[in-house]
Amino acid sequence: MKTFSLSPSSISLMNDCPRCFWLDKHNVWKRPIGIFPSLPSGMDKILKTHFDKFRDKGKLPPELDKSECKEEGCLLFDDKEKLQIWRNNLKGISWHDSNGNILHGAVDNLLVKGKKIIVLDYKTRGFELKEDTHEHYQGQLDIYNFLLRKNGYETEDYAFLLFYVPKEVLETGEIIFDTTLKKMRIDVKNAEMLWKKALELLNGECPESGCEWCQRF
Repeated sequence: MKTFSLSPSSISLMNDCPRCFWLDKHNVWKRPIGIFPSLPSGMDKILKTHFDKFRDKGKLPPELDKSECKEEGCLLFDDKEKLQIWRNNLKGISWHDSNGNILHGAVDNLLVKGKKIIVLDYKTRGFELKEDTHEHYQGQLDIYNFLLRKNGYETEDYAFLLFYVPKEVLETGEIIFDTTLKKMRIDVKNAEMLWKKALELLNGECPESGCEWCQRF
């Protein structure tokens, strides 16, 4: 039986188009990828450095200091070596099932409350949030928690999304971002369902219908 390596991004592709997903994971064809915007990647890097400075001081950054995180007694995860691995896109947090399939994902950051871990994910957007913007990341957060629990860690039944949206440019040239923190209820059963659905799809025949991209193939 063929084995597969999956991640939140590949499962997101499955939800978008099962046929693209099947063709990709069977190394038949990959959906064309446009130029990846460098701003989110650059923001991700400096945000991690920003948060790490506060972690080393045993404090929360201003974005979280007056939020639910502070009220609930959360602290930034302080195992630097472990976090460095879990953040690495080539390593991340991984789990192998009994058939050799792999699920892995790389987190942005983590909080702790007592003995439990809370996933914290950063998102940079160019526009104000819609009412359901945060809901698009439910599967991703569920999978991170699923992976942590499969590796023997306790996690809370919620996670946080921290959105950064550009607000204005000051006369000095500095760009100001608005931040919005969204608390998300976690459903590990949803992650397990997505995992099983993905493997069932991949172990079957290629879907006949697809999107505008793969129908050209």
